[in-house]
This record gives sequence, structure tokens and C-alpha cells, in this order.
Amino acid sequence: MTELDSGKRMQIAERLKEARKLAGLSQSHVAKMLGLHRPSISEMEAGNRRVSADELARLAETYDVSVAWLLGEAPETLDAQDPRLELAARELSKLKPDDLERLLKLLAAMRSDSTANGGNR
Repeated sequence: MTELDSGKRMQIAERLKEARKLAGLSQSHVAKMLGLHRPSISEMEAGNRRVSADELARLAETYDVSVAWLLGEAPETLDAQDPRLELAARELSKLKPDDLERLLKLLAAMRSDSTANGGNR
């Protein structure tokens, strides 16, 4: 297999870092989950360390993204929107149904208030 060009390696590195941050995980936590040392995660995210196919699959599963997205082969859905929205979606998925329902009502009230006051704040 040929060496990845530096542009592709950096794209993978950037997506690894973005996915980890959106998942709300530290490098130390990811390293522990995967049985690696923290500097290994840091080096992957800096583009200074090759990522094996097995590691890439495990990282994708840990971050709840596809391997194709990490490789830059899937649409850039995470890049296309505010990263805070992705983080919010992940956090919302962890709520109990009753808490989610209350939060949705609060959001609806906030949007209604915003609309009544002339639009977005």
C-alpha cells in the first residue's frame, strides 16, 4: 500500500480530532477506551502517526461516525453545520424521554418568544 499523501493524512487527522471533540471525549479517555497511550491519540490527530484499519474502525465506533466520514469519503455533514448543533444532538440523545419532552417545550417557547420579538437574537 502506498503512503498517504500529506493532504489526505491531515484530513483524516482533522476529522479524528473534530469527531473526538464532538463526542465530548478527551484524548486520555479515548486512549484508555482503546487500550492506547494518550500520545498515540495526539499523534494521530496531528497527522504524525499512521492509523491502522482496526484503529480507524474502533475510533469511528467510539465517536459514532462512519469510517467513510473519517476518511473524507462521505458527505461533510458534520462540517456543514455549526459543531455545537452536533454536540447538542449527542447530548439530547442521552436524555430521559420526559426530560427531552420538557426541553422541546422550552425550545418551542424560546422560538415563539424570539419570533414575537422580531426574529433571531
